[in-house]
Amino acid sequence: MVKSPNERTAKTRIVQLGGREVITEGLQLNFWADISHRCMTATWPAFIGGAVLVFIAFNAIFASFYWIGDQPISSVAGGAYIDYLYFSIETLSTAGYGDMHPQTHYGHFIAAVELFTGIFSMSLMTGLIFARFSRPNARLMFADNPVISNHDGKPTLMIRLANERHNIIGNATAKLWLLRNVTSLEGQSLRRFCELPLVKNEHPALALSWTLYHVLDEQSPLYGLTAEDMAASGVSLVVVVSGYDVVAAQTVHARRSYDYSDIRFGQRYADILDILEDGRLRIDYGRFHETLEG
Repeated sequence: MVKSPNERTAKTRIVQLGGREVITEGLQLNFWADISHRCMTATWPAFIGGAVLVFIAFNAIFASFYWIGDQPISSVAGGAYIDYLYFSIETLSTAGYGDMHPQTHYGHFIAAVELFTGIFSMSLMTGLIFARFSRPNARLMFADNPVISNHDGKPTLMIRLANERHNIIGNATAKLWLLRNVTSLEGQSLRRFCELPLVKNEHPALALSWTLYHVLDEQSPLYGLTAEDMAASGVSLVVVVSGYDVVAAQTVHARRSYDYSDIRFGQRYADILDILEDGRLRIDYGRFHETLEG
């Protein structure tokens, strides 16, 4: 049976990969089946907004149960719904100011269920907030553009990065990956990837800046490629850096993707290091992304 356009659209997602938009169809993941991942990846405004909506919904539901009962709560003059809503908030949050309390078996039963729900939901929310705050995150800044120019007399691909926190990331390791389109012997178009060897792929204590170098020699998959060649094969670069954050006592990771159009041929990075008259070293991060001819 042929599905309607609306049914196909319902299972269509757009995924951002390395500056490209990939449209996926035919895969539908249930929202509640992956709720933990969604809570961890949602933005803070979306996370807090969702928590507020759940809190309001829970209280509105339990307030309705109190409201339909026969005066289950004391000190509720006239049985107004808003008073039961306030009591529900006090119960769900375990505040319990004391001026209102259950006075019937029905009221005690609903309050007990709400208390259990409140304890469970507050524990879950505390765990999610702690997980979001404690998640290791490397504040690494990558240059906007990779550059290709001569370095030590050889054509070299260079990518500059810096540690924004200026704390020490010990045993930092960098990997540079190349992704490009190839055609198999059978004529099938494939997206292949391979690792590009770096001159130095380890840093003992990454605290300031670090430039990665990949020599474009005969062994390099990029050897002899021009900007037009890279565009034709859809070249993309992915940089992955990991290391041990001595402050957080955790392993942190960072990655950055570049498209072929980001690569600057015949250019080099502007010098950001300078020695002051008193002998101190100065780093000008205002020129971090700047490139020059040469």
